Amino acid sequence: MTITVAGEKKEISDGTTVTKLIADENVENPEYVTVTVNDEFVTRDNFDTTVLKENDTVEFLYFMGGGAY
Repeated sequence: MTITVAGEKKEISDGTTVTKLIADENVENPEYVTVTVNDEFVTRDNFDTTVLKENDTVEFLYFMGGGAY
């Protein structure tokens, strides 16, 4: 099935979870990533149970701290 990951169309197998996609995509620092599916945040507790569907759009987000000099 086809989904969009970070703006790029990808073919994935049926039953792919957010956890599996993170591993398959070799996401850097997976312990710090925030995930949205169709613009809805997925809580870390639900990564294992959120199964992706045809035409879903997935984004991996990193929130970074910063400040002024």
